Amino acid sequence: MAKILISFNFVPKYAIFCMMKSISEIKLGILGGGQLGRMLVQAAKEWNLDCYILDESKDFPAGNVGAQFTEGNFKSYQDVYNFGRQLDVLTVEIEHVNIEALFQLQIEGVKVHPRPEALATIKDKGLQKEFYSKHNFPTAAFKLFENKAEVLQAITDKSIEIPFVQKSRLAGYDGKGVVLIKTEAELSSLMDTACVIEEAINIEKEIAVIASRNEKEEIVCFPAVDMYFHPVANLVEIVTYPSEANKALQLQAKEIAEDLIKQLDICGLLAVEFFITEDGQLLINEVAPRPHNSGHITMEASITSQFQQHIRGICNLALGSTDYSNPAVMMNLLGEEGFAGKTRYEKLDTCLQVKGAYIHLYGKKMTKSFRKMGHVNVVDQTMEEALSKAIHIKETLKIVA
Repeated sequence: MAKILISFNFVPKYAIFCMMKSISEIKLGILGGGQLGRMLVQAAKEWNLDCYILDESKDFPAGNVGAQFTEGNFKSYQDVYNFGRQLDVLTVEIEHVNIEALFQLQIEGVKVHPRPEALATIKDKGLQKEFYSKHNFPTAAFKLFENKAEVLQAITDKSIEIPFVQKSRLAGYDGKGVVLIKTEAELSSLMDTACVIEEAINIEKEIAVIASRNEKEEIVCFPAVDMYFHPVANLVEIVTYPSEANKALQLQAKEIAEDLIKQLDICGLLAVEFFITEDGQLLINEVAPRPHNSGHITMEASITSQFQQHIRGICNLALGSTDYSNPAVMMNLLGEEGFAGKTRYEKLDTCLQVKGAYIHLYGKKMTKSFRKMGHVNVVDQTMEEALSKAIHIKETLKIVA
């Protein structure tokens, strides 16, 4: 019988490690120790995965759930590079990390998901919008500007018109870095930074679809959800699952999410937020290549949670089922307005008595107005019953200082 010789000089390091290591032997690193990192670690522990976290303080939410925590700055080249060298797979819970270090780690054989090429595009909302335009994905009309002065000049020149939305190209997160300009009197609120100016859209509904993919190019999507935003904090407050949007639009959103995760060549998750306009168009708002607030509901409502699915994708495992049995509602639990200081929970015990409710607290030691402190998932026979229970918990459980 002829001998088959394999030259390992031509086999990527990741391919070798996949052949030699079981899932419980993989060293999984996460850049970011917030609540998403915390819930990723909790999911990984179900498979005995060794997890490593890089963030500034072990007091952060992911610091006390069994991961090996390195205190450092995920925006620092040296911190990210030194942290990543020890790992097999490296992922993120936030986009705003040092990309240059990720490129170098990828060259040296660390498997980085999402790929730094995709992350570089997504973390800059200007590059993200240009990607949609170049690849014919539907999105709101936009223009790019370097600073506030350029925006004001464009208004004078009538190349943009009020009303519009200004988004900072970098560092926007959880409602920050977004300004809606409805009148000339509001121009004083403009940010003086590199930005995207989008035409104001008359929106009927906002939905999200989370796609997942592995290196075998299997793709699975979670059913679409409806998103409702806090009127002051401008972040997601309520998610209902599944969406009640037009079925044809839901199918279109799923197909766009599948195409987008392939075009960006992302393994793990890609959360895609959509606007449904009043005239029935579907437009991409923005995306996140990681677990997302719109997917927290999957922790109890789906066979596979978004956190398990992300780990499956980045470790090149079979993707899990996204089937669900009952309607469900996710409600973000925010710090009470007007409070700042050491966290206290009022009437938690009362809320724990609600049937079908699953309260997730992130362990943040300090609270402040509208800070995400946890979420509650409610699964029930009808959407109305689930929503009623979620609202009851939101009105009852107070997170104060």
